[in-house]
Amino acid sequence: MIVVPAPLRELSERLSATRDTPLARDLALLGARIGLAWLFIYHGGTTLFGIFGGAGLHQASIFFGHVAHLHPATFFAAMAGSIEFFGGIALAVGVVGRLAGAALVGDMVVAMATVTFGNGIVSDAPGAGYELNVALATLALVVALLGTGRFSLDVVLRKVLRR
Repeated sequence: MIVVPAPLRELSERLSATRDTPLARDLALLGARIGLAWLFIYHGGTTLFGIFGGAGLHQASIFFGHVAHLHPATFFAAMAGSIEFFGGIALAVGVVGRLAGAALVGDMVVAMATVTFGNGIVSDAPGAGYELNVALATLALVVALLGTGRFSLDVVLRKVLRR
């Protein structure tokens, strides 16, 4: 039998007694949205517009055609870039967050299926491994299922539309 010291047992009981509160849930969703928005706006901006030091749509379409084997490559590059850039903006402000989250999950699933899965979970190959895709898809799924929370434009729009 293992004897657990009383202070450790008390700490364990306090931590396990915590419960989900609306404020904690909304803050967690806000954090998830901001983190996802930052990454997807950045990546989508490099793909579509060549901003943030990116190569732009032409180079992205070459990658989509040769590495991802998606044709017409320019269409798929523009679609992925648009989902990432505008979906990231939607998550940032919290408007149509469930739809944006679902679109970003799909974007990451396609990235895994066409580029990264064959490279393994961690890789130095073009497109890298799929570890980041899994993390981003999972976090986007959380937003798609739970919504954007109280700190979002969706809540403001609902209130305005109810009047």
